[in-house]
Amino acid sequence: MDLDDVRVRLVDRFGPGAAGWLADVPALAARLAARWGLGPGEVFASGAASVVLRCRRPDGTPAVLKLSPDRTLLTKQAEMLRVFAASGRVPAVLATDPGAGAMVLEEIRPGTEAEDLPQTSLPRLWGDLLAALHAVAPPADWPWDLRGRFDESFARIGRKLADPAIGARIGQATWHRAIRRCGELLDTQDTVVLLHGDLHLGNALDGGPSRGLVAIDPKACLGDPCFDAVDYVVAGAGLEGVETRCRRVAAACGLDGDRLYAWSRVVAPMFAIAHLTHDGPEPVIDELLALTR
Repeated sequence: MDLDDVRVRLVDRFGPGAAGWLADVPALAARLAARWGLGPGEVFASGAASVVLRCRRPDGTPAVLKLSPDRTLLTKQAEMLRVFAASGRVPAVLATDPGAGAMVLEEIRPGTEAEDLPQTSLPRLWGDLLAALHAVAPPADWPWDLRGRFDESFARIGRKLADPAIGARIGQATWHRAIRRCGELLDTQDTVVLLHGDLHLGNALDGGPSRGLVAIDPKACLGDPCFDAVDYVVAGAGLEGVETRCRRVAAACGLDGDRLYAWSRVVAPMFAIAHLTHDGPEPVIDELLALTR
């Protein structure tokens, strides 16, 4: 089980202690596979907070075993997937062990990430996905909303401004302008739906012609429906351009184009920080920084 690439991401997210947890993953995966009758396979698609292994259920159907050192996060994610299950647009939760920080999910086939699908048809597919997700009625007293999501994001990502290379390009004035714009949009939300909450091009997978796009890794929260399209829009920087993509996506998704563009200006500095951190292309960074002004 090759976990070297995963180790770097987990340690960056959780600190040095994640390396010790990761060392126990092969034994943990073997125990869970024996209990649930799984045939374990290779590591794939693991992100910054989890390890994901391909596996097969006792009847031979493909599935994935997902493990995380953050047990609370995984338990919350399983709850969110179950809430969205009625939409048919999230993977089915097949088994969970909250104490072990583990769950088994349906594997989405063919599973191609949205970023690698034909760009001419993607806005329509995105619109169909949002319509299905946003039609799900939120449970009573759902505890998470978009304001809280942004409070956490601005606090966590804002710490990166202390890095001289980032602070030289994104100052406190720019950051506080984004916070102010965000507050104005949150204060004027006329329509509130249950959002996926982290719907970017890597979190939407091709489920085949009959199913369409399937969303993974939700951070479900209540808020403006435009938010579930903004990452897709901002990813147009350096390609057709954010403004052009915004018009196409807003039309395909039935969203308010002005609000969607305003949200892109809120998240642009966050995207710019990510590109600055990982030596992203200068034309992309330049366009993102222009949106912050």
